[in-house]
Amino acid sequence: MKNTVTSALVALAAAGVVLGGAGAAKAKAKSFQNCTAMHKVYKHGVGKVGARDHTSGTPVTTFKRSNALYKANANSDRDHDGIACEQR
Repeated sequence: MKNTVTSALVALAAAGVVLGGAGAAKAKAKSFQNCTAMHKVYKHGVGKVGARDHTSGTPVTTFKRSNALYKANANSDRDHDGIACEQR
């Protein structure tokens, strides 16, 4: 009896691991139509982790850091500094 219960518990645990992994897919990063739409969600823009604003004035440092979000919106990075739609 003990071996049957143990075998059943092991089988249930294994099924839980297999089924649990199926729903754990990452969500796709949101691509914004333009900077105005992005600023409604991310006021200062989005950039790659470790990116630095290229400016002669005070650099923007409060942008959202996310490689996936930046990649989805890289077409909005006009100065190619790794930050899309940066604004103060």
